[in-house]
Amino acid sequence: MLGDFYKEKETDTVWWVDDFNSVGKRLFSFDKKKIYNLFADYPYNMDDEEVAIFNKENPYWREFFQDRFTDKDGGDK
Repeated sequence: MLGDFYKEKETDTVWWVDDFNSVGKRLFSFDKKKIYNLFADYPYNMDDEEVAIFNKENPYWREFFQDRFTDKDGGDK
C-alpha cells in the first residue's frame, strides 16, 4: 500500500511516496503515475531530463550514487 505523495520543498518537481508494505524502498515520481524506486531505477531507468531534475533537487542522492555516474577510471560515463 502506497502512502500520500509529498514534496520535500514546495518548489520541487520530484514527488516522494512512502511504501507502507516494505522496508528500505525510497520511491519517487515526476507525474504521480510512473513511480521509480531510487535504489533500483536511478539513473538507469530514467530519461536524461528526469536525471537532471532529480540531481538538481537531490544533491545528496547524486553524491551517494556517484559510482553510477563514473567509469572505472573515475571519468564520467
